[in-house]
Amino acid sequence: MCVTASRAGPLSRSTSGDPGKGSEAAVATKVVLVDDHELIRQGLRRAFERSGEFEVTGEAGSIAEAIDIVAATTPDVVVMDVRLPDGSGLDATRKLRALRSDLGIVVLTMYAGDEQLFGALEAGASAFVPKDAPADDVVAAARHAAVSPRAFTANDLAGAMQRRLTPTGPQLSPREREVLGLLADGLGVAQISKQLFISESTTKTHISKVYEKLGAANRAQALMTAMRLRLIANPAEPRP
Repeated sequence: MCVTASRAGPLSRSTSGDPGKGSEAAVATKVVLVDDHELIRQGLRRAFERSGEFEVTGEAGSIAEAIDIVAATTPDVVVMDVRLPDGSGLDATRKLRALRSDLGIVVLTMYAGDEQLFGALEAGASAFVPKDAPADDVVAAARHAAVSPRAFTANDLAGAMQRRLTPTGPQLSPREREVLGLLADGLGVAQISKQLFISESTTKTHISKVYEKLGAANRAQALMTAMRLRLIANPAEPRP
């Protein structure tokens, strides 16, 4: 599925010469490959060259190299790994997008979760492809990116958007959230009861429900799960 992000409209790239010169051959789409693993770059190069539509004009193993090669070769598309030795490929995507609005950027990552997908979208990428996808998927994404660099596409985009819009994880009631917060502050049953003006039996019921919803057997497990789900702040992080 492809959706146009809230950015400037897509810019089309001409893949042939002047229509008035009908005999002129089609122009190959120029691609730069950015990944710190040479074997991955070689595999992608073969896939792009096999398609017959693309010309790989450069390869880079770092952000610094990528910026220089893009400036020198002015490609139509960049295939960008997320994890690079000198920084994040998403930061590089932002830099390249700021330099060229017409550049197609395909983000390639081994960690293909929703956060990475939306990170690529927000960075200005044209497409998002997990590394475990077939090489032909990367080629197809580059084909899209060359034609619509400012429209974002990803195989699981619809599902990711649905998951972002639909609350996930345990749904605690307002009272259960209060109890969880007091547990995190180190209060016991009697102290929680006094602070919330409820009986100890009611407090124990709320605590039992919190444990059940978090899949925890005790306070420590409940707090660890709650921190992981960001239901409470990590003690190492400053509170707002």
